[in-house]
Amino acid sequence: MRVAETRAVNRALRKAYGIGLCSIEELGWSPRTSGADRSNQNAPTANGNGGHQNGQRRLRDQLCLLIRQYDLDPTLVKAYAVSFCGTQTLKEASRDLVESFIAQLAAFAKNDRDGLICKLNSYAHRVEATP
Repeated sequence: MRVAETRAVNRALRKAYGIGLCSIEELGWSPRTSGADRSNQNAPTANGNGGHQNGQRRLRDQLCLLIRQYDLDPTLVKAYAVSFCGTQTLKEASRDLVESFIAQLAAFAKNDRDGLICKLNSYAHRVEATP
């Protein structure tokens, strides 16, 4: 029960702070060094909560990191992303479009954060007008 609680708290903290890495408890590591236990040390997590796929951060984690790093309004970033992808919701957008959006957002934030804030603010009235 204690291990389950530790894992749940770690997951909640990772999600809250947008951290794509998993805790040591999630990896199934144990201090025992017997041969039978070693085979399970490198096993991937079954639930996919590791935060990485093929050595890369998940797109959602990348976007959350950018939002926190540059202190952006998540609602406006989402509205901008939907507009960029040309879909009704972000879930409908293809992975390639979302990757392209994240790359553009990162470059825009790095080179001209003030311009990005201005661009995001142009989506403020659209978000407020939506029922």
